[in-house]
Amino acid sequence: MSDNGHQQNGHENVPSRQRRRFEGISSRTYEHPADRSALVALRKLSGFDTVFKALSGLLPERSLRLLFLSDSVRVSDAQFAHLNTMLRDACHILDLEKVPPMYVAQDPQPNAMCIGLDEPIIVVTTGLVELLDEEEMRAVVGHEVGHALSGHAVYRTILLFLTNLALRVAWIPLGNIAIMAIVTALREWFRKSELSADRAGLLVGQDLKASMRGLMKLAGGNHLHEMNVDAFLEQAEEYEAGGDLRDSVLKILNTLPRTHPFTTVRAAELKKWAESRDYQRIMDGHYPRRTEDKETSVSDSFRQSAASYATDVKNSKDPLMKLVSDIAGGAGDLGGRVRRGFGGFAGGTPKDQTAPNDQTTPEDRTPPKDQPPRDSTPEDDD
Repeated sequence: MSDNGHQQNGHENVPSRQRRRFEGISSRTYEHPADRSALVALRKLSGFDTVFKALSGLLPERSLRLLFLSDSVRVSDAQFAHLNTMLRDACHILDLEKVPPMYVAQDPQPNAMCIGLDEPIIVVTTGLVELLDEEEMRAVVGHEVGHALSGHAVYRTILLFLTNLALRVAWIPLGNIAIMAIVTALREWFRKSELSADRAGLLVGQDLKASMRGLMKLAGGNHLHEMNVDAFLEQAEEYEAGGDLRDSVLKILNTLPRTHPFTTVRAAELKKWAESRDYQRIMDGHYPRRTEDKETSVSDSFRQSAASYATDVKNSKDPLMKLVSDIAGGAGDLGGRVRRGFGGFAGGTPKDQTAPNDQTTPEDRTPPKDQPPRDSTPEDDD
């Protein structure tokens, strides 16, 4: 697949180069295990898509389509031609037969999305178009095409629907709690779907440096001369490993309401995947095909998802995850580890030490002669 270099609308001139095409590629190839297991399960539900699409009248999809058509610029050979070329290229590389409509919306906030139940549509903002260069934008377009190929536009709409429903039934205590529990779980899947789409963007752009630059710009703006990829990734390392259990809890609380992972986390996850054997096998042409999707086992997908989470916990440098891993491994002194993890208890006294005002005498602390001395325990040795 050849790409001709061009200078257009202030974008960099990109040298022509060959990009690999993934004929018949299944979205399972690039999907994060947690995202993949949810999608496989939903796809196995007979008639699920049909029923849910029948309920699309409850959602503002038709209104959104008319809004973008009437108040945005539709990408074509005549309008934003360089974006139209990228879109067709992305669909060709991922072998997506039907090219989804794409719109540019006036908004200074850099953003892109893939929405729609009947047919997905892609929307990018002017803030994003002006922020990214040619190769960075190519990765973003590939990201959104990855959403379309995975069917995220259908399943992600569930989250929007349930979030709106939760607001309507907020006055019902138990009903709201039940729905918000589902919403919280869906948000976790939503965040994993973004990691999946980042991988799709890399498969389309096939330029890890461009993907990294794009994520850095989303975090720090158009100041590449002031930023450094290695230093940016060091932030992700510090974020994961730094602090104590209090910081771990705060990270969870900060993450729960979000639909996207933090930018440094996305960059670190994408780099790790790009350096994996799985990515190299894909680039060598070894990947699952769409023709095999119906044979995919739901139980196998969930096992892979569980194994992925277990590996993440085991390899994580986060204090809370390390504690969970140690507990799972049978490590002792749980109380001491938690106490130290939270920086110690103010005014507390380790229980194996005698307080200064202890009024007991040495005789009181000596075991009776007819009883053997008490064996020491891990708590005593703390």
